[in-house]
Amino acid sequence: MREVDPKSTSRAQAFALWMKAPMPMVTLMKTLDVTPLVRLSRKRGYRFNMLLCWCIGKAAAGMEDFYLLPVGDKLMQYDRLAVNTVVTTRDGGIATCDIPVSSDLEQFSRDYRKLTGQVHESGESFELGEEYMVIGTSALARYEIDGAVNIYAGCYNNPFLIWGKYRKRWLRATLPVSFQFHHTQMDGIPAAEFLERLQRQIKEI
Repeated sequence: MREVDPKSTSRAQAFALWMKAPMPMVTLMKTLDVTPLVRLSRKRGYRFNMLLCWCIGKAAAGMEDFYLLPVGDKLMQYDRLAVNTVVTTRDGGIATCDIPVSSDLEQFSRDYRKLTGQVHESGESFELGEEYMVIGTSALARYEIDGAVNIYAGCYNNPFLIWGKYRKRWLRATLPVSFQFHHTQMDGIPAAEFLERLQRQIKEI
């Protein structure tokens, strides 16, 4: 992670416009066809949430917007990405866990199992460190929801995706997803493109 001069990036105008905005977050919602993930989960025993997190990481890794993030009053550039997931702990609480993005599904699956298992047992959140730009996620997997708008605390500007329970209709499975992002990090068009990339990644898995 390193500080960059906003004027030397494509986000110079956005930095000037949105860094001091009282509510700089934008939320897009999209219904994804997650049938390939459901089928692969059943066939290979993968966790559905792990598969979706991997697709999120893969889709984001190919877009330069995800490697810049406003932190405090600075614009920071990253070389690595991670996906964060919420884990239920052994004592019934919750904690969070960062998983490094990998282009290899098996590697990501191993990291996911190891790290979330560690968090489940210890009850303590796991963070990879400041060198990673972290994409937050939250799965309300027991409930069907149409969308969600996350809180804005002013200290956590990371992109964030929220989803609930996927819906089975005939031979297909769909999942409404909410994607929240800081307007300094990206505009609506690349955010919408990310969701399109996510859908393509799911279909290609």
